[in-house]
Amino acid sequence: MNAQPALIERLGQDSVRRHDLREWLKDRLRDPADVPHFDGRIMMTPEACALATPAAVLVPLVARPEGVQVLLTRRTDHLSDHAGQISFPGGRVEPHDASEVNTALRETEEEIGLPRHQVHLLGTLREYFIPTGYRVVPVVGWIEPPFQLSIDSFEVAEAFEVPLAYFFDPARHVLQQDVKDGRMRQYYAIPWQQHNIWGATAGILVDLYQVLSAGSS
Repeated sequence: MNAQPALIERLGQDSVRRHDLREWLKDRLRDPADVPHFDGRIMMTPEACALATPAAVLVPLVARPEGVQVLLTRRTDHLSDHAGQISFPGGRVEPHDASEVNTALRETEEEIGLPRHQVHLLGTLREYFIPTGYRVVPVVGWIEPPFQLSIDSFEVAEAFEVPLAYFFDPARHVLQQDVKDGRMRQYYAIPWQQHNIWGATAGILVDLYQVLSAGSS
């Protein structure tokens, strides 16, 4: 059964029912179904996976009156890792971080100035491995406006929002492949206006769709 209509209805609910939607999302993340999961492990050896650096990102869901939005960032062009790419706020786990959740919240504060007390934690998605050597835990958070961002201009070129429902059309999940440094790569890409959302960010959004749609009726 195509779960998309039910999902779109839930994601577009008005503010009166936002609490119910938030709890539904939390419930789905607490007990994810056994659904397909695609990440960089198909391009990595078991040894590379074992050596991958732990990291975490925040998947911020913003509760706007017109519907839930995903808050994304574009990395600055001069960075050594993933320059210019569309991403979630996040980074590698530091020794002083108590958990991956703490990492995601700390990095979000540092990159875009969103205080952790404004993030209501919904749960986590499955680990996402990146062939460049990272093992990422996506932490899903619910944010109620108003809030004001303070962007670290060294790391982040811009922050913008996309309707979550936009990512819940499987026709937009384009699995691409190319060759880099003599090695075949496979990754998801999702176009949005002038942006190309691809790689780990697109893969995490596809996984969010997979987990939520598996629990829809």
